Amino acid sequence: MQLTSPAFADGQPIPPQYAFCKPSAVGHVTLSQNLNPPLSWSGVPQEAQSLVLICHDPDVPSRADDVNLDGHSVPADLPRVDFYHWLLVDIPATRTKIDEKEFSHEITPRGKPGPDCSDGMRQGVNDYTAWFAGDQDMAGQYFGYDGPCPPWNDSLLHRYIFTLYALDVARCPVEGVFNGAQLRAALAGHVLAQASLTGTYTLNPALR
Repeated sequence: MQLTSPAFADGQPIPPQYAFCKPSAVGHVTLSQNLNPPLSWSGVPQEAQSLVLICHDPDVPSRADDVNLDGHSVPADLPRVDFYHWLLVDIPATRTKIDEKEFSHEITPRGKPGPDCSDGMRQGVNDYTAWFAGDQDMAGQYFGYDGPCPPWNDSLLHRYIFTLYALDVARCPVEGVFNGAQLRAALAGHVLAQASLTGTYTLNPALR
């Protein structure tokens, strides 16, 4: 299998229109367009019954002590954890692409609806659900895609890994509201093939 995007090449920067936040001369960052990027794929096994797409950032700081604080920086050697940006399941095996802004075309305070979406597909909650849990203006369930917004003072360039899985079942074995860890556990024993595409993103002026 091969997964590609006309918007960015593997290992190259993700354009800011696909991010949650973009650089700003005032206040370090500002909200961006938050479009889902276009993706296309090939080489899906003939016996595949459905597809799953996961986008995650494996480079999120494990502690928030220095995150987005003037006069501080997040050290590159700080242990990192996963942050899930998109969980899309029950993609028809006959599909070969996702169009730009098909699943996200703006920032939606309190999150986009779910889990059901178009064409029989379902989406899980991304990790902005936990990130905004204490914010009275933004708290909610964030289904579907919400793009990059790494700390603007992070010394590490963040990676955003889009992984497409071909499954041997027509319906992914997750139900109701599900998160990234639950989806990954549900995939065990059902993956026929997979392909990944990695983009990078930073809001740190020293890394751009």
